[in-house]
Amino acid sequence: MRSVAVLTAGAVAGLAISLLSVANVEARPLTPAEQRYQAYTANLPLCGDVEPLERIKSRFASRESEFWKSGLEITAYDRVRETGERSAGLDYVPRRYCQARATFNDGKARQVTYWIGEGFGMAGHGWGIEWCVLGLDRNYAQAPACKTVRP
Repeated sequence: MRSVAVLTAGAVAGLAISLLSVANVEARPLTPAEQRYQAYTANLPLCGDVEPLERIKSRFASRESEFWKSGLEITAYDRVRETGERSAGLDYVPRRYCQARATFNDGKARQVTYWIGEGFGMAGHGWGIEWCVLGLDRNYAQAPACKTVRP
């Protein structure tokens, strides 16, 4: 019985020493995404470029007509601005975070929040876009209040 207690005490002491040594280990070094195994260029379209805004407009119209049967469409954008670039850090996939005010065919203006990310295009090539229209995230995919597409 005594040998079990000594062994347990020794195991606890060894565990405590190993945990203390782990605490002194520094965090992994910061390696920009451009220098990792998959080459990123961080060359992304700007928030106000025509192509990203048209892609959102087209996909929104498609979703609204096919899935929600609402007929809502984006007719124009204004107040386009960048809200962050690589906000998660240099060692993450390059993303540009944006916001715009969109006018819809129902006469209302709503905020559109989106990010443009490198490597999110077809089969991982080119850039891709993830977006959310505040107040029209009916299935709460980006909930709450489009939080998942903000920096």
